[in-house]
Amino acid sequence: MKKYKYLFESLLFCFLVMIIYGCQNTQKFKIEGVVAGAAGQMLYLENTGLSTTILLDSIKLKPDCKFTFKQPRPDFPEFYRLRLNNQLIHFSIDSTETVTFTADASTFANSYTVEGSENSKSFKEISLAQLDANQEIRKLRDSYGMNLIPDTTYQESVINVVKSYKAVANKYIFGAPASTTAYFALFQQIDGMLFYDLYDSADSKAFGAVATSYKTFYPESQRARQLENLALQSIKITRSERLKSLNVSNANEVNYIDIELPDVNDKIIKLSDIATDKTVLVAFTAFQTEWSISLNTTLQALFQKFNDKGFEIYQVSLDSDVHFWKNAAYNLPWITVHDPQSTYSSIAAIYNIRQLPALFLIDKKGNLVKRFDSADTLESDIQAAL
Repeated sequence: MKKYKYLFESLLFCFLVMIIYGCQNTQKFKIEGVVAGAAGQMLYLENTGLSTTILLDSIKLKPDCKFTFKQPRPDFPEFYRLRLNNQLIHFSIDSTETVTFTADASTFANSYTVEGSENSKSFKEISLAQLDANQEIRKLRDSYGMNLIPDTTYQESVINVVKSYKAVANKYIFGAPASTTAYFALFQQIDGMLFYDLYDSADSKAFGAVATSYKTFYPESQRARQLENLALQSIKITRSERLKSLNVSNANEVNYIDIELPDVNDKIIKLSDIATDKTVLVAFTAFQTEWSISLNTTLQALFQKFNDKGFEIYQVSLDSDVHFWKNAAYNLPWITVHDPQSTYSSIAAIYNIRQLPALFLIDKKGNLVKRFDSADTLESDIQAAL
């Protein structure tokens, strides 16, 4: 009898292990495929988050050039990319799907095929439209720089290039606003600037459409909160739509765009946490520039003079060398964070930053009261805000 008892317990244990393993296995997504001509090269799988890009896995491709990655399924639709050297393939995952890519090493980013994910197929269309637009803009800039085309022709041509991209993107933004393709299309950039401008009344509708859908279908996701923040900010600035058009209940209107980035100790610091009941100077900068020391000297004097009166500095580094920034910023008394996207920063694009430094003053009520391109008149404006 005891023998059968042990046998039963052993079988029960094995059964439970199989169930647990099976559940764990079904909660993963799979990325597989082949990259012809890439034998011996490293292929990376990365997660592109709101403010950081995280390396998840990598593989050195064997002679057959095949690869397989498995990762836990995300709680909400999430964005990923395959990276071969400096070439990127963007895609999204929202279930335990298996996605298959077939690519060539020489044309990795633009001539691949994808199976198993309709959204990821659409990503390719958006990526190619963005690539075409950037190439056209570069050609126009070169012609303009050589005085081959007049100002009006250059400006009109750039506007038409942007319109061509939006014609592709709008199919998803307004046709399927809850899709990851719509989100991806909304945040594509041209020369470090978003195609869709938060300060444009027409583009405000695009942010509103995607924000409303994400708020409806993924209300607990970080991206839904980000979109809500941006859409409300856009509405406030353009004054073209009322808050109720977003169909967002109990939402607090914001007067600045929130930022979440890591500090020198890799702790995520939110601007909104710092700006509560304080006057805050948001300073976008690059520590590797020749003017950085002079700017920080000015900020040091301002910080010492006003910090005990409720003044804080939230400094955003766009340096490409994170170690240089950490060494330079480690002993600064104010808050300094780093955007790993550097010159391709989506945050800088949303703030419509065209040159550095760029400084924004937020008062104690959370109002974005002024923008500065230099630190010359900061003191009097900080005094007024305090």
